[in-house]
Amino acid sequence: MKLSSRLDTIKNKVTDHYDHIWDCCCDHGQLGIALLASHPKSMIHFVDVVDELMVDLENQLQKHAAAIESQWQVYCMDVAKLPLVKGKKNLIIIAGVGGDLLIELVKSIQSCNQENELEFILCPVLHNYMVRCELIDMDFGLISETLVKEKKRFYEVLHVSNQAAKQIAPVGSDMWNLSDSNHQEYLNKTISHYQRMEANPKCTSRVSGLYLGILNRKETRQP
Repeated sequence: MKLSSRLDTIKNKVTDHYDHIWDCCCDHGQLGIALLASHPKSMIHFVDVVDELMVDLENQLQKHAAAIESQWQVYCMDVAKLPLVKGKKNLIIIAGVGGDLLIELVKSIQSCNQENELEFILCPVLHNYMVRCELIDMDFGLISETLVKEKKRFYEVLHVSNQAAKQIAPVGSDMWNLSDSNHQEYLNKTISHYQRMEANPKCTSRVSGLYLGILNRKETRQP
């Protein structure tokens, strides 16, 4: 099964061994199925709140992956109530949802697992700046970050942990490669978006200046 650019980027971030990998909001389970092949020693958990999707996915897994049934589980449940396995190494992947919902889910998981190491791969559909600020407030650190373009849309993929020492930057740090035209396009679109918002007299945000700082740093380095 060929993965999309976004899902392939997420899969490639799973480089360590994890006892349990939670593919949350998994939709048709394409990412989790790919992880079954690349991480045969991990238990892959498929989680979504849509009952019909989960019934169909479980039927497909029973049909095509019955021989490795000990390596996967399917849940129709609220991701906020994720039953992490304490004392084991868990990786939680949340992708394909808006930033508001994503942060709500991360906060709920954190509140239920305050004594545990928490490691996430996150890929919000919208509101990346807000997501980053909330993660900073929750004391998460950065493992890695990648900018990916898929079908004319851009996604930021964040690998974070409450044990990582590197600080998360509100506008990104490691992901930027401004010699890449796609990165330039995304940065310019993001700056324009916030400048339009800030043109409203009621808007007190000045986020555009932070993104302009990335552009200015690039121009300063020009010979």
